[in-house]
Amino acid sequence: MKQNVFVVGMDSFNFEKLKRIPEASEFDFHAALDINEIRNIPYYDMGKLISTAEQRIKNTPGVIRAVVTYFDFPATDLVPILARTFHIPGPDTGGVFKCQHKYWSRIEQQKIISDHIPEFCAFDPFEEDPFPSINIEPPFWIKPFRSFRSFLAYRIKTKEQFYEHIDEIRENINFIHEPFLYLLRRYEMSPEIAFMKESCLVEKQISGHQCTLEGYVFNSNVVIYGIVDSIRDQHFSSFSRYEYPSSLPEKIQERMAEVCRLVIVQIGLNQSVFNAEFFYDPSLNKVYLLEINPRISQSHADLFEKVHGISHHRTMLQIALGRKPDPFMQNGKFNFAAKFMHRTFEPGKVVKVPSPAEIESVTKDIPGTIINLRVKEGQDLSELQMQDSYSYELADIFVGADERKELVNKYNTILERISFSFDRKK
Repeated sequence: MKQNVFVVGMDSFNFEKLKRIPEASEFDFHAALDINEIRNIPYYDMGKLISTAEQRIKNTPGVIRAVVTYFDFPATDLVPILARTFHIPGPDTGGVFKCQHKYWSRIEQQKIISDHIPEFCAFDPFEEDPFPSINIEPPFWIKPFRSFRSFLAYRIKTKEQFYEHIDEIRENINFIHEPFLYLLRRYEMSPEIAFMKESCLVEKQISGHQCTLEGYVFNSNVVIYGIVDSIRDQHFSSFSRYEYPSSLPEKIQERMAEVCRLVIVQIGLNQSVFNAEFFYDPSLNKVYLLEINPRISQSHADLFEKVHGISHHRTMLQIALGRKPDPFMQNGKFNFAAKFMHRTFEPGKVVKVPSPAEIESVTKDIPGTIINLRVKEGQDLSELQMQDSYSYELADIFVGADERKELVNKYNTILERISFSFDRKK
């Protein structure tokens, strides 16, 4: 009988990646929770989600060997809980929650890498007038303590802009904040953090070349195995694409890796994969840490597969099994790879999306191309959950190339051959 691996947030795209890794033949993969149970839902009942996952694991015949995820809230938060319940390898809840809680994470970072983080403070959005409690001058970012995909994150340039966004934060912040507080309190995290009245973070704006370090920590040894560039839209704050491998100079990559190692040790994250987002400001010749996520970025999986011949789902699984991960080889079909987030910046209703025939024609003519639609005909863009604050994501488009400049050329060719149309709201 095969041994069981349980996925929190099982979905078809990532399941296909898991099935292609060498260890796949050793295991049966099961959904501890399906993607539809943690996305596009009206609210998060954390007690019920934990109970559902535990019962599925208990009721599945065979030996449980690992629990994994490649998704953010609440999946990443549940992995250490389930690992502890079933006495299998996994990270400590404290290490994971410190990474996930933006303010708590900054407090720990400040102790060890104060020169590599922006000025920050916490505030309570439900104060009658929260602005005077913020001791940082604009421009700055405001964001919830716990979020993902830049949900409720706003760049603030003026006091007036702050007040424009505070009502939306008040209305929506508890969608994630309250269930996250439930976990912090149920698993007895620091009372100073779990019971603080503030729920939002203010951070001084940092800028430059943004990238993400993919790594793992095994037996307290921190390893960085890949760096992916994060390229934003020219006129907005939304990401336009991820490119791999990074175009940054080797010395800058090494500096980021060293800062990352210091923080991982300080936070106490162990037996875990992670991705860490950084900025390099060439005008100051400084690197800044934005945040650490104790999971792989599933957005990067296809990039690793195109370049290395295998996705970093393998690294995730090996760590969850208590094994030291194997190094990556250059066995992919391409030298470079990218994920493009095709977006629109105006609200409206989706009238048309690319047909299966259109998509099949493109992927046949441009090998390695994957087009994942994020919307469907008849859908109002306002119904999309967990979008960033400035755009609506229509499709994820993955391409590979022998030369870096070919990536954008291929993407533009693809856009000429697929089409979306909208009924724009007036």
